[in-house]
Amino acid sequence: MTEATSPKPTLDLTDAIWLAAPGQSDGPQIAFVDDHIAMRNGADPDGPVLVFTQGEWEAFRLGAVDGEFDLDHRP
Repeated sequence: MTEATSPKPTLDLTDAIWLAAPGQSDGPQIAFVDDHIAMRNGADPDGPVLVFTQGEWEAFRLGAVDGEFDLDHRP
């Protein structure tokens, strides 16, 4: 059984500084806000925003570095 966690906060993104890969402003964008990481689609900046804790973001980042999300990844 997993432990219930508290819901993530609604972040005030008014002054968020959105970062994107060079030349990829229409792709994924991230912003560091109040100890959380927000992620959005640069092609739809008014659309939904995913919110990650620092631990969740680190797990995602390490998975990407390890190739976990590569199309040809095999365990």
